[in-house]
Amino acid sequence: MTQIAALRVKKPDAPSSAGLLASLRGVSKAYATPAGSFMALQNIDLDIASGRFIAIVGKSGSGKTTLANLLTGIDSATSGSIRIGGVALEQKSEEELTAWRGRNVGVVFQFFQLLPTLTVVENVMLPMDFCRIGQTRDRRPRAMSLLAQLGIAEQADKLPSDLSGGQQQRAAIARALANDPQILVADEPTGNLDSHTTLEVMELFRSLTREGRTVVMVTHERDLGAFFTETVELADGQIVAIHNGEARP
Repeated sequence: MTQIAALRVKKPDAPSSAGLLASLRGVSKAYATPAGSFMALQNIDLDIASGRFIAIVGKSGSGKTTLANLLTGIDSATSGSIRIGGVALEQKSEEELTAWRGRNVGVVFQFFQLLPTLTVVENVMLPMDFCRIGQTRDRRPRAMSLLAQLGIAEQADKLPSDLSGGQQQRAAIARALANDPQILVADEPTGNLDSHTTLEVMELFRSLTREGRTVVMVTHERDLGAFFTETVELADGQIVAIHNGEARP
């Protein structure tokens, strides 16, 4: 499997490095509400380079999920620029962003989002089918290889409902890795898991970063700090701190 450049979050005023993968400059996001415009993010400056397991932390409403959605291209900034792998996301149409995301971003959700009528291996093959990655005959073997790497190859032909929560999350991670993405973004991926399974998934994410992959994870769980190498802390839509080492509440 091709190794992917991982991420390092730097302080906004830090100089760019040769390994710069993504850059956010003056990024704001506003949502229209019945009470008026709500600023979910304000003037975010952030550089992302290689080699880290990143946490995005903050209280509810601080802008964590909004930042993750901007990094994945699921949402678009109201103002500012976002460049990932040299691609200016604000210059892409919605259709172009969908195609770009399918090939360059892996997304892991809290509630797995596996299609219930497809088998586990079919769920993992879906991104390859959608983006027409490789030859058709090669997609199932690649999906099986990913499931084996994640320790659930024997579950391949079962429906998601037949799997435990931890197994479903592993299947979701395999699906996120199917197209060998530049960035893996996980939004509260352990929020629906018991403590034992949470530790298993966190160890899995850490092992992916050791292979040279990138994991950027939104979380509110305070006891996972030992897994992270850097933490971006948000409050009221702004970056208030970037910590090295353990994540902090």
